[in-house]
Amino acid sequence: MSTLAHTMMTAARSTDSGLAGPGELDRYPYAEAHVADRVSTPAWDAGEPELGRVGRRAAGSRGRGLHGQLVQQLGQMIVSGDLGADRPLVPEEIGQRFEVSRTVVRESLRVLEAKGLVSARPNVGTRVRPVSDWNLLDPDIIEWRAFGPQRDDQRRELSELRWTIEPLAARLAAGHGREEVQQRLCDMVEIMSHAMAQGDALTYSRADTEFHGLLIQIAGNRMLEHLSGIVSAALQVSGGPVTGCDRPNEASLAQHARIVDALGTGDGTAAEAAMRQLLTVHPEVERVVPAPREH
Repeated sequence: MSTLAHTMMTAARSTDSGLAGPGELDRYPYAEAHVADRVSTPAWDAGEPELGRVGRRAAGSRGRGLHGQLVQQLGQMIVSGDLGADRPLVPEEIGQRFEVSRTVVRESLRVLEAKGLVSARPNVGTRVRPVSDWNLLDPDIIEWRAFGPQRDDQRRELSELRWTIEPLAARLAAGHGREEVQQRLCDMVEIMSHAMAQGDALTYSRADTEFHGLLIQIAGNRMLEHLSGIVSAALQVSGGPVTGCDRPNEASLAQHARIVDALGTGDGTAAEAAMRQLLTVHPEVERVVPAPREH
């Protein structure tokens, strides 16, 4: 069995959100959080003309099947520095070492090229690009950086970006709220409350992520809406500077509820203030770096 196939079998996870729709709060499940063992991936030996076989990672992939797993593996290796800038990537060698078809390799490299991680040019081939060329706002790259050597910088940058984006989104959303969206935000707060009472961190996190994503989407600013994926990624790669969102407690729930109330009354100033309070960093709380998030 190939290394990649073994990875797929050991890393399979459900992609269902587990969240109920509006009016279905009595039927949402509480899933058990699983912590996968992480096995570090050795770098391809720069002294060898061929690519060395990588060890398995118990990490999910945004894509499915061999294609998604290969994107995940190569992306992690590039972002971690295992494959340095200007390193040539020979499709034939990748196919042989990962035991995948040319089609899988080709499509995976296209995905990485779209993310700015590699470039393919005639007579030059495919090479790893420098960090300055990466699409650092891509959710996959955010995750890979957050669990690699750059984790501290990535999490600090995400916290700073959220502080810029979300209070503004909360203020703008106060003038664009719709009744069904307002109800959905209320549902998310209730789900978070139930999840916290049950000690269900996974459901709490999913509801929190949907809450913040909805808030940005109803702000009425299409450019901000395009940043909702960044906020979702930031919430999923917890472990950096601790904010109210990272502390499931009554105070955090109260701030979420205050935001909803402010949106309901059209009070943008109050919504913005509540969001800033929610995103206040608490450096005195020590966090343990978790395993990569499930997909």
